Amino acid sequence: MSVGRLGGIEISLDYSWFILLFVILGTLAGALFPAYAPEVSRLGHLGMGLAGTFLFFASLLLHELGHAVMARARGMEVEGITLFIFGGMARTRREPEWPGDEFWIAGMGPLVSLLLAAGFYLVAALGMRWGAGPAVTVTAETLGYLNLLLALFNLLPGFPLDGGRMLRAVLWKGTRSLRSATRITAGVGRVLGWAIIAIGIWSLLSAGAFVAGLWMVFVGWFLTQTARSAYQTVLLQQLLAPLTAREAMSPDPETVGPDLTVDELIHDYVLRRPYNAFPVVQDEVVVGMVTLNGLQEVPREKWKELVAAEVMIPLAELVLVEPETPMVRVLDRMQESEVRRVLVARDWELLGIISSSDIARWLDRVALMDRDA
Repeated sequence: MSVGRLGGIEISLDYSWFILLFVILGTLAGALFPAYAPEVSRLGHLGMGLAGTFLFFASLLLHELGHAVMARARGMEVEGITLFIFGGMARTRREPEWPGDEFWIAGMGPLVSLLLAAGFYLVAALGMRWGAGPAVTVTAETLGYLNLLLALFNLLPGFPLDGGRMLRAVLWKGTRSLRSATRITAGVGRVLGWAIIAIGIWSLLSAGAFVAGLWMVFVGWFLTQTARSAYQTVLLQQLLAPLTAREAMSPDPETVGPDLTVDELIHDYVLRRPYNAFPVVQDEVVVGMVTLNGLQEVPREKWKELVAAEVMIPLAELVLVEPETPMVRVLDRMQESEVRRVLVARDWELLGIISSSDIARWLDRVALMDRDA
């Protein structure tokens, strides 16, 4: 969900963010502030909770903006920032190419959080000195603590946390191998994730801190899964880096004509072939693609009336690449367009197709690289 742009950077909210919103608001207004500011009314606690929640998410956004601004300063294109249930993520079009870029981009986020923590603690101290009420001082002190916690957590040396990325940069520079550096820091990230899960389970069973324990279990699980997938992504990129679209594609895909009825498409192709998509070709020129998902939306009573040209995805909505296009760029195009298939063509003549299934087969080869590491 796009909510606007800041400095030319698109800000988006993942739908899971709303879960975090209500958890933070409920924790602040329903538990934390009543405990530390009992003299404030319940309505006051709600106001403190709303202000604290807004400022906390503003702090998260500034943390990610720190990454984004440094990435831009290092010559990298920033696609946007997404806030989700486990925090936020600044999305760049490509990974850093040099250890120094990785180190400074990763370090800027925790630095921003530390500065914010210092600022909120200063507001709390000045508020106490000048006689500001607990609504101000307790809220500011809590936000200082949360930003300090955010900075320290992100500085843990496990990938893909900021501290893990900084450690990866140091190891990358020392070993001159991004793959080895990622393998080590991703391993640390998985160990940290399992440790956080163990602490969360202990909190659930022994300490009686149900919400905190459950949250730690989720965070630990997210960290272990993200560390594993991040390492696989690096391996996949290295595996595909020398390849072009021609070398990775499935050549000569089975095609259909634009005048075939939906009934013919389903009975003669979908039910008889192991494919979920068929390029539509007219006079040796690709004009679109019919997919299983698209055909499923066609009412059965119209199967004999509608033809492929009427139900296909038009060419303007498809991703076409030249056969010499590097596979790393093909992956970028797939991610940018959020498509599962890329057509390989020259002068509109279809040569092959690259699907998510093809990428999955290359991921199987990643396991071989992992064993050889």
